[in-house]
Amino acid sequence: MAADHDTGARVTPEALDHADDADDRARDETELDADGDDRDDDDESDDDDVVVLSWWQHPANVIAIVVAVALIGGMIGWLIGDDRQAARGGDVDVGFLHDMRAHHEQAVQMAYIFQGLEDTSPGLQTVAGSILVGQNIEIGRMVQMLRDMGRPEAAETEEAMAWMGTPMNVAEMPGMATDEQLAELAESSGAAADELFVELMVAHHEGGIHMAEVAAEDAELAKVRSLANSIMEGQQGEIVELQGLLD
Repeated sequence: MAADHDTGARVTPEALDHADDADDRARDETELDADGDDRDDDDESDDDDVVVLSWWQHPANVIAIVVAVALIGGMIGWLIGDDRQAARGGDVDVGFLHDMRAHHEQAVQMAYIFQGLEDTSPGLQTVAGSILVGQNIEIGRMVQMLRDMGRPEAAETEEAMAWMGTPMNVAEMPGMATDEQLAELAESSGAAADELFVELMVAHHEGGIHMAEVAAEDAELAKVRSLANSIMEGQQGEIVELQGLLD
């Protein structure tokens, strides 16, 4: 009788070892994947719990911004208030502008009178025209300065020169011509008119220079000091020109 033969696959010990190793690796990978999933879940959970604020939402930054804005606002308010107070000027600024306006108005009146006289010096007529225009422009500047300062455009009383410590009537300010002198000028002509016009205008300018010297030193506002210096220089030059033309 023939011997029976085993027809199934023969499993060797080496094959069994390899199978066991594969199973171990599979279990390790499964565990690693499980651990990784657990860690990812934990990380995602942690990320969900942490809220990241923008820099401007952080309480400390918000407080710092509020304090800074308050300080800046206070500083701006102080500067504006101080500037407005300074812009109003002082007694010298206002007094000078009021009195010099009245002083200039008489100079304009004298120049206007002289321009209507007959047989007078053409050179003096030119100077009179310059005074008429120039001092009217300066009057406009003075009025605008007073408006900017929130002050009356003209003095509200007849008292003048109090800002210089020597209060007096407007008509008595240094260099002011009297009504009689103005009437005499209006009735003159020729060489007599030339001489009287120069005499009155030189005295008038000298009085104006005296006032401007004080304002140039004592006025609080730079623009008022600048105007006073400009008046001094202009009228000193016109005195020289008037006297030279008469000679």
